[in-house]
Amino acid sequence: MFTGIIEEVGTVRKIGGGTLAIDAAKVIEDVHLGDSIAVNGVCLTVTSFDREHFEADVMPETVRRTSLAELRKGSPVNLERALTLASRLGGHIVSGHIDGVGTVTDLRREGNALLLKVAASPALLRGIVEKGSVALDGISLTVAAVTAVDFTVSLIPHTREVTNLRAKRAGSRLNIETDIIGKYVEKLLRPEEPKQNTLTKETLLRCGF
Repeated sequence: MFTGIIEEVGTVRKIGGGTLAIDAAKVIEDVHLGDSIAVNGVCLTVTSFDREHFEADVMPETVRRTSLAELRKGSPVNLERALTLASRLGGHIVSGHIDGVGTVTDLRREGNALLLKVAASPALLRGIVEKGSVALDGISLTVAAVTAVDFTVSLIPHTREVTNLRAKRAGSRLNIETDIIGKYVEKLLRPEEPKQNTLTKETLLRCGF
């Protein structure tokens, strides 16, 4: 589990062959093999490391669901170590399991803030509510507005300075994780699907019916 508070921006050293290597400093201060580190919001497991970088395996399913396939050598990535029981929950509960990918459609200044608009699929937008929480590339943000085709978040200058959002432009793609509590509530409130009768004609004949 994570909080969506980015600890540092790392740099992709290499990617390919199912392996992602990232240059970092803070997140590897106390790293161990098997630790979880969120990379642009994607929970990955550390498979090797030294004083300057760490490596993680990336499954095909992860590539399909996220924007990791678009990373190249030198790409900036948001990094966060897994939450501990002694950590402050400064953002919101983030699992590191990406629900889908959205596309930046507009960036507009409003006073000292920057309004970032992201287009997303209807399935993703179902889990995004005004004034609720959403994680974009692993960053815990508050939703300012939602429409039928997109949603908007408002960024303070600090957030842009300490994350990879400073490099995002219209057309950039972002990993989206909707609020985990909302997903469970939606699942529980969804009408139960009728159970299918698995008895076939052949089974009935064998039983003498």
